[in-house]
Amino acid sequence: MISYTEYLVFNTRNRRDYINITADVEKALDKSGVREGLCLVSAMHITAGVYVNDAESGLIADIDEWADRLAPLGPDYRHHRTGEDNGDAHLKNLLIGSQVVLPVTEGKFDFGPWQQVYYAEFDGKRRKRVIVKIIGE
Repeated sequence: MISYTEYLVFNTRNRRDYINITADVEKALDKSGVREGLCLVSAMHITAGVYVNDAESGLIADIDEWADRLAPLGPDYRHHRTGEDNGDAHLKNLLIGSQVVLPVTEGKFDFGPWQQVYYAEFDGKRRKRVIVKIIGE
């Protein structure tokens, strides 16, 4: 059994951003040497997320607007009473999810049509990490 770990680091210029990390995760898979197994991709922060979907700009804008409609920036969240201002980012993390598991078959991700891996940042402008953990043979 092989176990491989890599960390991706982000420091976005914007408070919210959506970054296609598929190529980075594929590079980690190549380095791992795993041919059959699983890959966990997980945001290591509670104000960011990871998801799998289409890399189409209109859809990404729709996802952003949807998340903002359900968890808008600015309302008086109870979390803000602690001195923070990112209550919306915590809720957006719950909407998008913080991790995905990708199947590995014959040394490649077993993606369906159009599937790509995205890092979703909801409280950026500071250093954050994503863990890529690959296990298999």
